[in-house]
Amino acid sequence: MKAILCKAFGPPESLVVEDLPEPVPGPGEVVVAVSAAALNFFDTLIIQGRYQYRPELPFSPGGELAGTVAVLGPDVTDWAVGERVMAYVGWGAGRERVVVKVQDLIRLPEALSDERAAGLTVTYGTSLHALQDRARLAPGETLAVLGAAGGAGLSAVELGRLMGARVIACASSADKLELALAHGADDTLDYGATDLKDGLRRLTGGRGVDVIYDPVGGALTEAALRAMAWEGRFLVVGFAGGNIPKLPLNLVLLKGCDVLGVFWGAFREREPAHHRANMARLVAWAAEGKLSAHVHAVYPLERTAEALDVIARREARGKVIVKP
Repeated sequence: MKAILCKAFGPPESLVVEDLPEPVPGPGEVVVAVSAAALNFFDTLIIQGRYQYRPELPFSPGGELAGTVAVLGPDVTDWAVGERVMAYVGWGAGRERVVVKVQDLIRLPEALSDERAAGLTVTYGTSLHALQDRARLAPGETLAVLGAAGGAGLSAVELGRLMGARVIACASSADKLELALAHGADDTLDYGATDLKDGLRRLTGGRGVDVIYDPVGGALTEAALRAMAWEGRFLVVGFAGGNIPKLPLNLVLLKGCDVLGVFWGAFREREPAHHRANMARLVAWAAEGKLSAHVHAVYPLERTAEALDVIARREARGKVIVKP
């Protein structure tokens, strides 16, 4: 069985492809034959030992996968060999076969391809949890999405539109904004050429934004917060820009707004039934064509380092997939 391995923390170029023994499932587990594994920004950190989780070496990057059930554990009765599934495993998906706990499996309809399904869990799961569960986004409200052309950003644009919001896509170039428009954004703002605070206030007629979705961090965070509407909700999703900002809390006071943390991984562990309901909703929407689950590119397993470099350079427009 081939696997891409991180044997020592370092850059993507330090990853190697090796043959490993076939995995054996234990009680409550199955082996999934992986047909597509999705990479995320956190994979660029986890292989360097810079993420909040540090897996025991060696390990494979890749937290999301889609494939077919290949082997059943000794007590597994609710699943059958050959069933198409998707799963989130944290790390370890970058290999031909992976052991997965049955509670982490989601059945896939025929209308949803493995490549699209593999990249659905983290970005769309995070965005649905953020917009639905944390911000309580309502139809008619204004949603501003920072980093709108990345995997997380595009998912927030699509879900915001599907939930009835007016979506302002914010990104650093015209080509990124064109992609966001193609995925349902109502308005765009190029913060590489325009001041973010002034631009958001102009697009909202001075009222401000009801909900801000921020997976970028850095200097953009305070600028966006200054454009927030009264009793708005600011979603802290991540720090793809590299810097964790410090906010002047007087802004929160003056705007009567909420700053809400979005820790999808902890939500998934603490509220598994809620998470599974969210995933069932996302899979149905994707199968019906209501969500694009847009794939930026598909790479063979041997080119995982190249795929991770694309994510690290923030060049990905949607999900980056590797295929064993």
